Amino acid sequence: MLTDSSRSPDVTDAPHPTDGAAPTPVHDFIAIGLGPFNLGLACLTEPIPGLNGVFLDDKPDFTWHPGMLLEDSTLQTPFMSDLVTLADPTSPYSFLNYLKESGRLYSFYIRESFYPLRAEFSDYCRWAAARLGDTVRFGHRVTSVEYDEAEGLYTAHAEHLPDGGRRVFRAPKLVLGTGTPPYLPEACRDLGGDLIHNSRYLETKEALQEKSSITLVGSGQSAAEIYYDLLQDIDKHGYSLTWVTRSPRFFPLEYTKLTLEMTSPEYVDYFHSLPAGTRDRLVASQKNLYKGINSELIDAIFDLLYKKNRVSPCPTRLMTNTSLTGASYDETSGTYTLGLRQEEQQRDFGHTTEGLILATGYRYERPAFLDPVTDRIEWDAQGRFAVRRDYRIDNTDSTGGTDSAGGEIFVQNAELHTHGFAAPDLGMAAYRNSCIIRELLGREHYAVEKAIAFQDFAAPTGPATTAGPDATAGPEPVL
Repeated sequence: MLTDSSRSPDVTDAPHPTDGAAPTPVHDFIAIGLGPFNLGLACLTEPIPGLNGVFLDDKPDFTWHPGMLLEDSTLQTPFMSDLVTLADPTSPYSFLNYLKESGRLYSFYIRESFYPLRAEFSDYCRWAAARLGDTVRFGHRVTSVEYDEAEGLYTAHAEHLPDGGRRVFRAPKLVLGTGTPPYLPEACRDLGGDLIHNSRYLETKEALQEKSSITLVGSGQSAAEIYYDLLQDIDKHGYSLTWVTRSPRFFPLEYTKLTLEMTSPEYVDYFHSLPAGTRDRLVASQKNLYKGINSELIDAIFDLLYKKNRVSPCPTRLMTNTSLTGASYDETSGTYTLGLRQEEQQRDFGHTTEGLILATGYRYERPAFLDPVTDRIEWDAQGRFAVRRDYRIDNTDSTGGTDSAGGEIFVQNAELHTHGFAAPDLGMAAYRNSCIIRELLGREHYAVEKAIAFQDFAAPTGPATTAGPDATAGPEPVL
């Protein structure tokens, strides 16, 4: 970490340097992207003396999934999974302090729900971002990152979108929080028409409801929320509504307490220690642990279907075990024809619709601005970041492990393949930020929990134990 004397006491936006211009001030780290994870890092680093970071984002202000801020939608994690509380319960950037300053703390208390409204959480994040002042720089699109061997610094080149000017930021460390962009199936890319990803649902809802038919493709919470929202208005607008999912059923999100222990430092330790192939198989098999639907919403959908069908059949279909295999668009009729396959029956068929919503999730993409520094990054056999246990991806040393020196580049929510489904979990964000802050400082500022689970995820270490009735190594198991 740089000492206070090595930095400008008042670091401001610096234009691209020219001959004779003052040198660009040096920050301790540059964080690129400002979703909830890097915003939490900004809130947690703000009060730390001697740690000066700058946070860059191309949006004009803070936004978080604006197309999915449905009125009744709630977070799938409790309010304590805010930006700071699980690292620092006394932080002025907590969700409870936001409620207090907004005059709504007692109302939230009387509501008796741990789960904030999603729109409420978005407002809270905007409130926190506004309090951070010059630490956060919106309207800055990073175009490239280079490394200066002589000075040991990364240089982030950014376009200042409001005026088109160029800005330069320098620091010895980077934190990447660029998020996961919407994913479109191959069959639907460059298809034409007005199909949408669910991330744009609210801005296109009125136009969708003017169509005679709407088809929703996908599974998980977002798909369920959109289906329920459109089902409520189906009588008013008169469209037919179809929900297609390749899942064999509408999986509820597993939310039992022992399952929640899998979002713990111990499980991340265990998962990270597994071979890469085993980790990939686990991620594929654990989607209902982080991509399932709230069981209350599943029940609400059934109850609404029951009410709608009481008098006459409701023009809606729910199609499970059904994969999207192809798609075409007819510009003359304004309709899509989807190629579908019932996987268990191995039967192919077609489906025509005017409106098409793809609730097909998000996938991480390596930012193009990293191209000049790819040689400083460790990659796995599949060309992904080889993320170490401490969330760093640089290859600046060969010792490995959580105590290795020289960490320079860290990632937020780009480590699903190495750290498991805790990566996108809001409840683990403060823990990950505490780990990253420890690496930035070279010491632990916020206590980093190492063991919180009652259960063991890995086999015991040490001498082998003997199983069976004659076993003498250890107590009898408790059933």
